[in-house]
Amino acid sequence: MIELGRTNKLEIVRDTSVGLFLSDGKGHDVLLPNKYVPKDYEIGQHIEVFCYLDYDERPIATTLEPYIMVGEFRLLQVAEVNEFGAFMEWGLEKHLLVPFREQRDKMKQGQWYVVHCYLDQRTGRLVASNKLDKFLSNDNLNVKEWDEVDLVVIRQTDLGWEVIVNEKHKGLVYFNEVFKTINIGDVIPGCIKKIRSDNKIDISLQPLGSRVLEPAAKKIYETLKENGGFLALHDKSDPEEIRDIMQMSKKTFKKGLGTLYKERKITLENDGIALAED
Repeated sequence: MIELGRTNKLEIVRDTSVGLFLSDGKGHDVLLPNKYVPKDYEIGQHIEVFCYLDYDERPIATTLEPYIMVGEFRLLQVAEVNEFGAFMEWGLEKHLLVPFREQRDKMKQGQWYVVHCYLDQRTGRLVASNKLDKFLSNDNLNVKEWDEVDLVVIRQTDLGWEVIVNEKHKGLVYFNEVFKTINIGDVIPGCIKKIRSDNKIDISLQPLGSRVLEPAAKKIYETLKENGGFLALHDKSDPEEIRDIMQMSKKTFKKGLGTLYKERKITLENDGIALAED
């Protein structure tokens, strides 16, 4: 079956004056217009394409890569607004519609919004919505503590950054655990730090437990080399100073120091740390 809104691997079955016809092997064909036909191809060859509806509402294939696919949440810019809704730029010729009913507030041309792409079952069209909560649920979680997850940053709250977890759930990264610049729309990795009794999810942007030791030690070691073999930081340094310079918590920094010291990679000085002589 040819899936709209997703990448399909299809077979080239025939060449025509308007382009290549591709098949899923189950009796469904779709046109790849001439402008997207690769320079070299053979009948019977398989090719990866994205499928959606063209201006005449007919299934069409393209080798262009969209910024968002069905089921995903991404930050997109409004290209235009008319009587039907807002049309988002998503990397394809035909813009992605956000109907007025799917807008939390009236969208404005040129502005950026995190939206969710889905297939409208009534019309069969690909559309988007920025009423994000209706597509997310923490009722039945398919993640557990310590899991590595994919995140999309969606908004800033009083406590921290709200994120989408694996395109399904909502989580929170607390401000005091953010050691790098993040922005709305960022797609970043993270870890499940804690799942609360009400199924709220606390997220860490760093590896957890023992897995943080090696990356932290490596980063401290590389930073030392970049700074002539000395850093005016130690286990008594102010946590804010450590965060500003190393983009990690003081706890993580101290663990990294411990690893390097045990391996005799550094020496501890009164006013900082230094690379050990070979």
